[in-house]
Amino acid sequence: MNPQSKWNKRTIAVHGGVRRSQYGEMAEAIYLTQGFAYPDAETAEARFIKSGADEFIYARYGNPTTAAFEDRIAAIEGTEDAFATASGMAAVSGALTALLKSGDRVVASRALFGSCLYVLEEVLGRYGVTVEFVDGRDLAQWQAALATPAQVVFLESVSNPTLEVIDLPKVCALAHKAGALVVVDNAFATPTFSQAVQHGADIVVYSATKHIDGQGRCLGGVICGTREVIRGRIEPYMKHTGGAMSPFNAWVLLNGLTTLDLRVKAQAATAQTLAEKLEGHPAIASVLFPGLPSHPQHETALATMSGPGTVLAFDLKGGKEAAFVFMNALQVVLISNNLGDARSIATHPATTTHQRLPADQKVLLGITPGLIRLSVGLEDAEDLLNDLIASLNATLSQG
Repeated sequence: MNPQSKWNKRTIAVHGGVRRSQYGEMAEAIYLTQGFAYPDAETAEARFIKSGADEFIYARYGNPTTAAFEDRIAAIEGTEDAFATASGMAAVSGALTALLKSGDRVVASRALFGSCLYVLEEVLGRYGVTVEFVDGRDLAQWQAALATPAQVVFLESVSNPTLEVIDLPKVCALAHKAGALVVVDNAFATPTFSQAVQHGADIVVYSATKHIDGQGRCLGGVICGTREVIRGRIEPYMKHTGGAMSPFNAWVLLNGLTTLDLRVKAQAATAQTLAEKLEGHPAIASVLFPGLPSHPQHETALATMSGPGTVLAFDLKGGKEAAFVFMNALQVVLISNNLGDARSIATHPATTTHQRLPADQKVLLGITPGLIRLSVGLEDAEDLLNDLIASLNATLSQG
């Protein structure tokens, strides 16, 4: 029996997937090569017919460092296999495109990251895939949409940026009854808090750029699922279209995984404290955080994740003007559009990450002019709270 099968996530994150060379190095080796040499022509021929687990052909197809990252994240997530990609969106678009063909049907939650909407509406729609959007919070809409057969259900387990939480077990049951594979973007839930596979998800995708790296160093993504799906459907598409992760990025992300559990739990604890302290501030109309009892899907979050996540959002009463005053007054929190970083980051989705959405779509999704998305980092909670309160108070003095 593989000893890793008995390990918990934190142990797997440190020791999983290691491929040590004959030198017995402690740190993971970087195999910074695009190709591999063969001892003879017969070996080259045999490897192109069928490669073994530790036999490689070309870095676009696989690499020892990348394979170590794939093995480790699959073990953490609880899937049989994984394929590492160049970015989180390469994971999303690669998974969807590899699984779908002209004439197929997708049912998706409406509350999605802007680039995900582009892939569904523009790219897949261009090639004859039908996409139906539903309010992910409304089980009746899922039931109605999935009364008709579908090939794929796509959703964010926790939506970006309004933190809607999907009732994953119920949606997965409906999807499977309709004949669909469930693809879950789990970026906000993180591999630490995710229970997507246990609740029925078939494929889980991550932007490894976010919490897995956790320090804003590089891009990466990963598609996790069964070996049959990953090697039979995902890998052929990804290796021929060029969306594979670079070995150097795989090495960075491997090291990110070793501290993922510690970082994310510390960030989530601070996020909980901040959400509780900010709720009721006179400058704020509402605070959105799955860990708050006031969150509309609080009970669903408790049932489907082992932690509330590291991101919260709040709606400022003064709209865009107040949002800009708030962000420009920040001293500790940085203004950027990433999340999951060791540094706390404030984002104004209406003018950045979701800027291109039509106004009616923004209203429908709750992306108001005053909405701030806050990705909580590893700074001292008191320093963050003082920074946020001072910046919120600045919006009141401008009113």
